[in-house]
Amino acid sequence: MSTPLKTFEGSFLGDTGKIGDDARMECKICWYVYDPTEGDPVWQIPQGTPFSALPEHWRCPECDGSKEQFMVLTQD
Repeated sequence: MSTPLKTFEGSFLGDTGKIGDDARMECKICWYVYDPTEGDPVWQIPQGTPFSALPEHWRCPECDGSKEQFMVLTQD
C-alpha cells in the first residue's frame, strides 16, 4: 500500500504544466517571489521568463531552495 502524497495549498508538485506563464511563485522557505515580469537578475533570467521556462539548475536567489519549494501565489 502506498502512502498518499501530502500537498499544501498553492503547491504545483513540480508539475509546471499546472501553472500559467504569468504565475507568480513564492518560495515556501524564505517567501521570495519569482515574478515572470521581472525575471531574476541574480541568475540572469530575462524579464518575461515564465517559471516553467527556468533552467533545471535554477534555485531561489535568496535561500537556494529548489524550484519544488515554490508555491503558486494567488491573486486576492
